[in-house]
Amino acid sequence: MDMKASPLSLLKDPSLLKTDALIHGQWVKGAAATRFDVHDPATGQKLADVANLGPKDAEAAIAAADKAWPAWRAKTGKERSIILRKWFDLLMANQDDLGRLMTAEQGKPYAEAKGEVAYGASFVEWFAEEAKRVNGETLPQFDNNRRLLVLRQPIGVCAAITPWNFPLAMITRKVAPALAAGCPVVIKPAELTPLTALAAAELAVRAGIPAGVLNVVTADGANSIAVGKVFCASETVRHISFTGSTEVGRILMQQSAPSVKKLSLELGGNAPFIVFDDADIDSAVEGAIASKYRNAGQTCVCANRIYVQDGVYDEFVQKFAAKVKTFKVGNGFEDGVVQGPLIEDAAVEKVRRHVADAVAKGGKLLAGGKKLDGQFFEPTVVAEATADMLCATEETFGPFAPVFRFKTEQEAITAANATIFGLASYFYSRDIGRIFRVSEALEYGMVGINAGIIATEHVPFGGVKQSGLGREGSSHGIDEYVEMKYLCLGDILK
Repeated sequence: MDMKASPLSLLKDPSLLKTDALIHGQWVKGAAATRFDVHDPATGQKLADVANLGPKDAEAAIAAADKAWPAWRAKTGKERSIILRKWFDLLMANQDDLGRLMTAEQGKPYAEAKGEVAYGASFVEWFAEEAKRVNGETLPQFDNNRRLLVLRQPIGVCAAITPWNFPLAMITRKVAPALAAGCPVVIKPAELTPLTALAAAELAVRAGIPAGVLNVVTADGANSIAVGKVFCASETVRHISFTGSTEVGRILMQQSAPSVKKLSLELGGNAPFIVFDDADIDSAVEGAIASKYRNAGQTCVCANRIYVQDGVYDEFVQKFAAKVKTFKVGNGFEDGVVQGPLIEDAAVEKVRRHVADAVAKGGKLLAGGKKLDGQFFEPTVVAEATADMLCATEETFGPFAPVFRFKTEQEAITAANATIFGLASYFYSRDIGRIFRVSEALEYGMVGINAGIIATEHVPFGGVKQSGLGREGSSHGIDEYVEMKYLCLGDILK
């Protein structure tokens, strides 16, 4: 494509470019009618200006969801399933355009963006089926004159606050189970990437999701914070799902405490990636690259600390750095690009600071290390990383791979667990005993064994410690959006 032209000019269906918010089935500009700009991180080019809603608009969206709830929860699971399946079909039919919107506003390579569309849509497909399986229980009675039942009912109006790094998948992973359970949703997408969210909402409307069941409140800056406060303070909102930093997650917990709201939180990570002496080194190199550099390292589950055992350390770092040096960095719409831009200048600066700190403390720079023009940073590898470096304790969220050396299995486990986070972890080994020992010892919600990419729609995604609460995806994902009600029926024998 012509890199000087707006990438949005290539949309097959230009009507997917929505710039207003969605409340009760209507595209609205908000009470204040103010706007904020959305930019392409690869070029700095303005893509669109989007409605900047405030607290009153958030309250209106919550009221719309509450009004729509009785009719939506009254539908059978099969009726909701049919509508969700139509949404899935439309998402996949518009995969190219959704991918273009995502690459334009988020920066990831176009092929990667299209892959996210398929991944995000898979949650809609999965929960379309799960809508028919919200089962109750019959329990043994404690006397013959009673019968004991458990119902699982929708929790009520839900709010979803989503991040910029996966502009579609983080929405569908929250919205699909809520809708399947019978709950209406109000979404606040990330201010840096609202266009993908609005396009997905347009397709939801086309699929027949009723007015008020799905609402999108776009907001920037101070308004974004104010909208979050409205979600937390509202007695009507019974559940909030948030993906983002642990710092913001703590704030949401504090703000939600007065209303005793249910929270699902997918927060920060500091994922270890361990390579033992008995590993297949070529496979470990490929897995580390897939885990570390996908989305320019801007994922909560990417390898943040790579630990390699003494006996294979030199071989691993040589092969790993050689592969990284071949990466093509550039605009996500260019052919062959492996790594796009970082999302904003602050992200670039954090990577630069982590790399500079590692080198200053004795790390050996094997690849990259420099900021490029704009919001690009070279994919970077630093060997001989040590525990006193910033990258050992802070989540870099960028294309920087520090490689630590270790001697024993216990040393690796201790180092891997030395963090407040517990989202994803990875290790490579061909020793079946070690596989069980290490898997059980790692204090993480997810463990990839001889695999660098582990997420899919039918597994429970989530962390322990300060990486969050609850699980997304799988047959357990819908549990976040239902409540159990116990029924005791007496006088059965009369």
